[in-house]
Amino acid sequence: MLLTLTTTHQPATDLGHLLIKHPDRVQTFDVPVGTAHVFYPEADEQRCTAALLLDVDPVKLAAARGRGRKSTATPESFTLGRYVNDRPYAASSLLASALSKVYRSALRGASKERPELAARAIPLEVRVPVLRCRGGADVATRVFGPLGWAVTATAIPLDELHPQWGDSRYVDLTLTGTLRVADALNHLYVLLPVLDDAKHYWVAPDEVDKLLRAGAGWLADHPERGLIIRRYLAHRRALAGQALERLDAQRPTDEPTADDAVADAVPDGSVPRAPLAALRRDAVHAALVAAGAHRVLDLGCGGGALLATLIGDRRFTEIVGTDVSTQALTLAARRLRLDRLPERQRTRVMLRQSALTYRDEQLRGYDAAVLMEVIEHVDPPRLPALEDAVFGFARPTTVVVTTPNVEHNVRFEGLPAGALRHADHRFEWTRAEFAEWVRRVGATYGYSAVVHGVGTDDPEVGAPTQLAVFTRAEAPR
Repeated sequence: MLLTLTTTHQPATDLGHLLIKHPDRVQTFDVPVGTAHVFYPEADEQRCTAALLLDVDPVKLAAARGRGRKSTATPESFTLGRYVNDRPYAASSLLASALSKVYRSALRGASKERPELAARAIPLEVRVPVLRCRGGADVATRVFGPLGWAVTATAIPLDELHPQWGDSRYVDLTLTGTLRVADALNHLYVLLPVLDDAKHYWVAPDEVDKLLRAGAGWLADHPERGLIIRRYLAHRRALAGQALERLDAQRPTDEPTADDAVADAVPDGSVPRAPLAALRRDAVHAALVAAGAHRVLDLGCGGGALLATLIGDRRFTEIVGTDVSTQALTLAARRLRLDRLPERQRTRVMLRQSALTYRDEQLRGYDAAVLMEVIEHVDPPRLPALEDAVFGFARPTTVVVTTPNVEHNVRFEGLPAGALRHADHRFEWTRAEFAEWVRRVGATYGYSAVVHGVGTDDPEVGAPTQLAVFTRAEAPR
């Protein structure tokens, strides 16, 4: 079975430094079921491709199954089936296991020669010519698409000479995108066996740790995380339940950030003002009122702090809070006391599970959407997917975005130099960086925008929070 990874980053041969495999040599690795080879079919300054070829020995595979505990792969009903099957030819957990051994350092994002490149997203193309895909090609799009990949999954016919026989259960998969190499490899490590929906080894409790380690930074927010977890853990309900609980426990809801822990002080240092979290909610509320919004989305609502403010204003006739975390939505329901609200109030509010990086048809047609202290929790390579889902697909008339101003961090006592305000923040932008992002998103999706600060505007480092109000410049697409 074969997997290729190609980049056009220049110099493209830097891919060898990221994979820690020299483009001028063929390298061979022993694996329990055969031999893995890494070689480069092309390697120049403009384009470089690394190929991982796994040569499975059916005798070794059968012996490995015999020595181990019960396999989760589809059992063969006759003796010859242990030796004659599709395992040596179609990508599966066998290829994922080989990938984890051959590219161990690259999976961790480690590169002594090019550490700065290992941390950057670069243009990549992945090709898996034969992949068993239970559920059809659409499942491949559903699991890889939200991660920033453009997916081409072409069903392979049973027999090209007899098209009337229809398609086989295999696809030819191509992924293109701009991602870190480590992220790409971790996506493949988890999702190849998920699409195959079978494993060649017994799934023990330590598989939960492997899944959460490889899925760090993307699995918690994935709209198909339930399917991914079930299939990766071989449909073992107890293990899937553990994985879901641990993911929800790791996801922030409304934990205080460094700027919420202190009040916003007036310039002369006299009477402290309200906490910044409250000032942000008030600023967002005011922006929504000024926009004349009645039907509002709170995207990434967490525990429902903003929702509680909006419910108190009858101008908002429909309020929808979304979050990928079921735990966050449960907390929001408790905070809002939805089960105790009068019927008229309760019908104004809806809580829905949805991922920000996934196009959701039910989020279209609203007057306004809010991303309050949300974008900084998204990995930078996945921001384009969020932009497309919110500004390109949902396309509300108004979008309100708040995010920390990293320049102001020096004013927070107790926050170490260089530290971010929350452990889950993937970045924090300067005023110039935020302004450039606002300009680019507005130009790309047809919105005008204004930016201002929330909290005391320090003459040297600006206000602690940045707020942008986007207004759609034309009718919905």
